[in-house]
Amino acid sequence: MTHEQPRTTGETVLSFVLLIVLAGMLLPFIWMVVGSVSPHWDARWFNPLDEAPQWSNYVDLFGSMPFGFYLFNSAVVAIIVTIGNVLLCFPVGYALARRRFPGRRFLFASSAIVLMVPQYVLIVPMFILIHQLGIYDTLAAIILPVIVMPLGVLLVRSAVSSVPIEVEEAARVDGAGPWRIVYRIVMPICRPTLAVLAVQVFWLTWNSFLFPFILTSEKARTLPVALAMFRGYQGVDLPHLFAASTLATVPVLIVFLFFQRQIIAGITAGAVKG
Repeated sequence: MTHEQPRTTGETVLSFVLLIVLAGMLLPFIWMVVGSVSPHWDARWFNPLDEAPQWSNYVDLFGSMPFGFYLFNSAVVAIIVTIGNVLLCFPVGYALARRRFPGRRFLFASSAIVLMVPQYVLIVPMFILIHQLGIYDTLAAIILPVIVMPLGVLLVRSAVSSVPIEVEEAARVDGAGPWRIVYRIVMPICRPTLAVLAVQVFWLTWNSFLFPFILTSEKARTLPVALAMFRGYQGVDLPHLFAASTLATVPVLIVFLFFQRQIIAGITAGAVKG
């Protein structure tokens, strides 16, 4: 029979500090949720014993503005970009990790350098290019520029490099072809990294504001741009703005909860290996 060792003073203090940090992180979200059902226009805290929550704030969103249309656009863009990055970044990252070809180092260095370039530098050339392609104010205008992100290429390259080459050699001896090795053997091993990539890409795309704001107007507007312009629809109606922000947060939470096991496995893999 084993007995748990009592906590030291340092562990107790650390736990208390972490609880304070967690409370500070959750407070804005709780305030947003409470404000979304507030019956007051100033969205102040209300006493649920004296005042009933006004759930109609969520229903009003779909009547006061095309909220469902913006939600649909954001979902389509985020899903396509996420799937595209997982499927397209993997073969590129695999080639950088396993193949030797001319320009390999240059391609790897270019992927790392692109991460250092601020998005604001790309606004003008991206706007001109989108107009020349004739896809301005379409979902393709905000999907194609990020269908393959350098971050995904670098993550996959790092994950594939950590896979023992003997695994692929054994599969090759058993008669497996190159595509089967990549997608049926190596890719499942890199599943935790791909889960982290999927959540990261989905989160970045779902909350993206700059490119959708510049490259689209009313026809292809996404949810973050619509929320920024919410004052134009509702004035200073904070409860409805909080309700819209709450609904915009739900898909990200669902994706994270769905992939949380893979994310934890990806984060702890390096520590276990070390």
